[in-house]
Amino acid sequence: MLTRFGRTVSKAILFAVTLSATATAPHADELLATRLGELLGQERVAIQQVPDARVTALTAVPPAAARNIPTAPDVITYDNAFLAAQPAPTGGAQWECLAEALYFEARGESVRGLFAVGEVIMNRVDSSRFPNTLCGVINQGTGRKFACQFTYTCDGAAEVINEPAAWNRVGKVARLLIDGAPRELTSGATYYHTRAVSPRWSRVFDRTASIGAHYFYRQS
Repeated sequence: MLTRFGRTVSKAILFAVTLSATATAPHADELLATRLGELLGQERVAIQQVPDARVTALTAVPPAAARNIPTAPDVITYDNAFLAAQPAPTGGAQWECLAEALYFEARGESVRGLFAVGEVIMNRVDSSRFPNTLCGVINQGTGRKFACQFTYTCDGAAEVINEPAAWNRVGKVARLLIDGAPRELTSGATYYHTRAVSPRWSRVFDRTASIGAHYFYRQS
């Protein structure tokens, strides 16, 4: 967009310099300001006519691979040594939502168990049955008793992260999943529950895996 419209701006600047150098009339400054205003107005109109999708495409941050930022490995080793070797996790709002869900839902699980719960959330984002963002999926139904999708978002307890080591651990899993880690543990599951409960839907959906304290299911 800047390249496309840069030529117009350059012409405007050239015109201004030329006029400033040659004009001797008393009202040259007013004439210059008027002409520049007209040219910049044309610029604004032209920019406003660019489709939103095109503007988004031109201003979007390139993918991590294009910026030489390491992405998730093709093969994940589901053990503590592998996770400990990963860099300190960082991210924006979507990463934070996923990390919080893993912390409050599964921080006591093994590495495999953490990835499995994370897979369910990622699979929901990809499914037309659920919101299409991580925060949307995780907060679906929040605030409505017995309607929230993830218990910690509506159990009335304060969401306080007081275990730094666990937070670092789940943050790494969230980062790897967002960056494209393979989802190979739950066979496309979009539901899970702990072994301590037996929700009604668990008698209808297909169970795809049993990992740690959780059973995983895929909606038929």
